[in-house]
Amino acid sequence: MERSSGIVFIFIGLLIAPLSLALYDSGSDVVNLTPTNFDRLVVQSDSVWVVEFFAPWCGHCQQLVPEYSKAAAALKAIVKVGGVNVDEHKALGSQYSVQGFPTIKIFGADKRKPEDYKGPRTAQGIIDAAFSALRSKVNSQLPGGRRSGGDQSKSDPKDVIELTDSNFDSLVLDSDDMWLVEFFAPWCGHCKNLAPHWARAATELKGKVKLGALDATVHTSKAQQYGVNSYPTIKLFPSGRKDAGSAVDFTGGRTSSDIVNWALDRLAENVPPPEIKQVTNEAVLKEACEEHPLCVVSILPYILDCQSSCRNEYLDILQKLGDKYKKKMWGWVWAEAGAQPDLESALEIGGFGYPAMAVLNHKKMKYSILRGAFSYDGINEFLRDLSYGRGNTSPVKGAALPSVATVEAWDGKDGQPPPEEDIDLSDVDLDDLKDEL
Repeated sequence: MERSSGIVFIFIGLLIAPLSLALYDSGSDVVNLTPTNFDRLVVQSDSVWVVEFFAPWCGHCQQLVPEYSKAAAALKAIVKVGGVNVDEHKALGSQYSVQGFPTIKIFGADKRKPEDYKGPRTAQGIIDAAFSALRSKVNSQLPGGRRSGGDQSKSDPKDVIELTDSNFDSLVLDSDDMWLVEFFAPWCGHCKNLAPHWARAATELKGKVKLGALDATVHTSKAQQYGVNSYPTIKLFPSGRKDAGSAVDFTGGRTSSDIVNWALDRLAENVPPPEIKQVTNEAVLKEACEEHPLCVVSILPYILDCQSSCRNEYLDILQKLGDKYKKKMWGWVWAEAGAQPDLESALEIGGFGYPAMAVLNHKKMKYSILRGAFSYDGINEFLRDLSYGRGNTSPVKGAALPSVATVEAWDGKDGQPPPEEDIDLSDVDLDDLKDEL
């Protein structure tokens, strides 16, 4: 009986598999890995790789797609993220002893011995593991680290980009990359001591963080602009398009390992803060709640009860907290009181007035309500407890996301009360009114 059941199970799987499409399309940040490209892209690459071995018909694999895609987007240009369809490429699955789906392996310092990922199946968990592997790989390549073969102090001075007054803005400020820039003087002894460490760090961080050097005795305009009055001075220019005021002072040590570790820490912190979106249609709520571990839902007062300055104060609080908890990869949305009645009802939110907040776990279809003050400190305490698994939860009414009304987005302006109706009394005979009285 057990044998026949197994045959039926396999038969059903074979029927389903051909009908299933690949989990990640060509536009995804998840790289499609196959036997023809795996060795070249993964094994022979200097990059750290996170690789999921999946089957398209696997329910757990399908549930992982949004979290894995989020991780791939966040790690783009830092750590490579790929996927192997084991249904199509069984040999690859066998080569890496894949016995269940999904199986995630991290190809780090030793590509021949990838590590099994056993953390939570969330974007944040995968990102944390990827950065841990990246840090281990970089450290193993530094002097004193364990590196098989080759010169442990290998570096290429060409990896340090020469910066000038004329190319600084185009290379650094107009770049989406993170930059570490050393302002130096050729006669400075500390600069000379730093040079080999700076070059080694530039080589180790290649493809992740760019390192540049500017001779401040020649290119005095940029040195003056950034207040350089001692040598060497090192400044960080974060990822994304920058302005002159975006520079941050380097606070790490002066060895290559110190520089690398400090830069990787800043890179991990550079995940962009979430956008606080207004629930204007069903798609906004679905994206925030279905594609994130948790979604933070705020109901703000009606515009006539809390005009633009008041509303913006609340939105500013939410934006600051979104930035504080950005590594959690939560979704953040808000709606005006009364605009989404089904949402308020499903989360039992607003019963004690506005503003109000609930945090929804879509996978479990459970939510928690903010009982304290709708302030930075009150919300922070509430979210901190939730992040540690504390707090009371309730099941969502109907066990599904509520219906959402399509509304116009707030224009950022104060609300205007409806115009008073003009009553025309010209046809009213006052004598008739007297008689009626």
